[in-house]
Amino acid sequence: MKDVPIVAGLDLGSTKTCAVIAQATKSDRAIGAKILGVGICRETGVRGGLVRDIEETTRSIVSAMRDAQRMAGTQVPPIVCGIAGEHVHLRTSPGLVSVTGDEISRGDVERVNDVATAVSLGQDRELLHSIPQGYRVDEQDGISDPVGMSGMRLEVEMYLISVASAAAQNVRKSVERAGYRLARLVFEPLASSLSVLTAEERELGCLLLDLGGASTGMAVIRGGRVRNIASFPYAGDRITSDIVHGLSVTQADAERLKEKWGAAYTPLVDPDEAFELPSTPGQGTRQAKRELIAHIIHQRLDEVFGLMHAELEKAGVVGQLPAGVVLTGGTAQLPGIVELAREVFAMPARIGSPTRGISGLIDSVNAPRYAVPAGLVLYAAHEESIHGAEITNFGVDKWLGPVKRWFQDFF
Repeated sequence: MKDVPIVAGLDLGSTKTCAVIAQATKSDRAIGAKILGVGICRETGVRGGLVRDIEETTRSIVSAMRDAQRMAGTQVPPIVCGIAGEHVHLRTSPGLVSVTGDEISRGDVERVNDVATAVSLGQDRELLHSIPQGYRVDEQDGISDPVGMSGMRLEVEMYLISVASAAAQNVRKSVERAGYRLARLVFEPLASSLSVLTAEERELGCLLLDLGGASTGMAVIRGGRVRNIASFPYAGDRITSDIVHGLSVTQADAERLKEKWGAAYTPLVDPDEAFELPSTPGQGTRQAKRELIAHIIHQRLDEVFGLMHAELEKAGVVGQLPAGVVLTGGTAQLPGIVELAREVFAMPARIGSPTRGISGLIDSVNAPRYAVPAGLVLYAAHEESIHGAEITNFGVDKWLGPVKRWFQDFF
């Protein structure tokens, strides 16, 4: 293992902490990640993308990483960690420079990118990703790579994704207290896109929905680039709370009932199918129709999808995403969720499991709930390939530079 680049990803979710250790791989066709170890801890101190309890979060990181390390049989390199939540914001920033030579060089592109990212985000904000949307040379726009072109004026439209500084710092503290180094924070839907989207989907245009435990992240990817992001505080835990109130059961029982009997699309459920409800001695024996729990889930997800559809309308991309909707995250495993997504968004839909570029212990991550951690190790593998050195040799400052070159190339 000493002569191969080892990478590690950490997904700090609201319902679980998942750690993945992998070996970065590279072939003539693609860059990938060979899964070596996976660790999961069901306890977490994170809610809605924010660390609520550093000690509990630290313990969950130690537990998940220890199990992944034991399975992989290797040391843990600096960790690429996912981050999400309502505190993640997107803004557009333009950049303009004069071309210094007869043709546009890579240095000119780097300068215009630097100009676009050299903006104040506020004392409480931290830059996470900078993603060029396209370049303009003199009067010609819509250029993806201007290097080698002739012109006097080079412009760029840059998307800046930022996070709350306090949220990022608390994640760093948790990782460091667990005894590991944090290499990089990555917006979770972008990580998911690496492990679940095809090149055709990214080019044609699709909506990626990461349905987590306490928040849902969305990313519109079209023309090979991220065009819009958003995050909503509605996800699996809201559904669980609805079941608690609708069926008068405990939180733990509601979660079990959702996993065993839940469905996201009522028309698919047999109206005569019933199941026994957990009961207290005072309640006595109780039963409920499966149609009832499906109705509860259907109504909540219909509301969540409606909010996202409104976001698409605001972004002006309705009808412009022929590749449809790709659903990831734990909530995406509910039966009928594809049918509901097709109905609400009026476009194709599918479940996204992390199979793109993944090898090794594939069965350990072959479910939509592992799209983020699998995407994080793929992200790290791409970074290792670009810089031509092992991830373990990178300094933190290198990772946290203002222009993330890998995102420029990939998106």
